[in-house]
Amino acid sequence: MMKILATNDDGIYSPGLAALAKAASRFGEVTVVAPDVEQSSMGQAITHTRPLSLKKSSLTFNNIEAFRVNGTPADCVALGTHLYEKRDLILSGINFGYNLGNSMWHSGTLAGARQGVLLGIKGIALSTTSGDKGPDFEALEPHLEKVLKLLIEESAFGLYNVNIPPKPLGIKWTRQSVRFYDGKIVPGMDPMGRKQ
Repeated sequence: MMKILATNDDGIYSPGLAALAKAASRFGEVTVVAPDVEQSSMGQAITHTRPLSLKKSSLTFNNIEAFRVNGTPADCVALGTHLYEKRDLILSGINFGYNLGNSMWHSGTLAGARQGVLLGIKGIALSTTSGDKGPDFEALEPHLEKVLKLLIEESAFGLYNVNIPPKPLGIKWTRQSVRFYDGKIVPGMDPMGRKQ
């Protein structure tokens, strides 16, 4: 049976992670190891200045064992693969917001999957747009299963970045662009009311 480690950057309480764990459980034995708080845009950051703690989550992921970590997505994968040896696949997501262009360098979602690749395990990062009302994970479930089946059966080792639109019409393979970055730096007020 395939052994799957699932993580994300939106934190253990994200409905995207629950949807991913549920879909992945149809393909093998899933263990969830995810950050205890949101870790978006952490990139490949790892923790080395303080101890990491791993705590069993009281959340139930359809009887899937789940743990929360006081660290980044990369920490979660490193710790999860250390404690649960012989993982066949790393899944990261489902992220709220696409990972396109140069934003992939900052993405905690991609970092979780990339950490798996750095450890010699196929990594798949999954994202969808959040929209005004948030993603409809129930409607996306059959598309998610189709993508997972395709990529699990794909023999090529590597890092896969999947962006799922709200109403998928099919699957298209592309190469990752690195030309576009949507981040902006703007002046604002800090929480203490001082202008930046």
